[in-house]
Amino acid sequence: MDTYVTKEVEVKRRWYVVDAENLVLGRMATRIADILRGKHKPCYTPNVDTGDFVVVINAEKVTVTGKKAQQKVYQRYSGYPGGLKEIKYADMQQKHPDRIIRLAVQRMIPKNRLGRKMIKKLKVYKGPEHPHEAQKPEALSIT
Repeated sequence: MDTYVTKEVEVKRRWYVVDAENLVLGRMATRIADILRGKHKPCYTPNVDTGDFVVVINAEKVTVTGKKAQQKVYQRYSGYPGGLKEIKYADMQQKHPDRIIRLAVQRMIPKNRLGRKMIKKLKVYKGPEHPHEAQKPEALSIT
């Protein structure tokens, strides 16, 4: 028996829309990461981008559990001495709520060329509107 390997041109891409209102960040991010990778499909191949597009709306209404709202800190480093930048979750939620979801999902997919290709299929928006109505996205319920 031969193992079937999906080819990039054979993949049928679908669009999903996720309403992030009152959803827990980590649980939502894992489900989105699985869809971006294509792990929900029977034709999943680890070294081929078989995933679908995901549009997230209401990014500013996502929640976290426990004391993360006060204690969680996002760090980035410029590469220079003294170049460590820190921003608290509460500040990030006010200034850039879309980055919270993008960072959570980005850290759950591969850190290579394929992962960079996958993260481009994630579209995150602050409010309830998005410009992807022409693609007819299906509503995705995350419980």
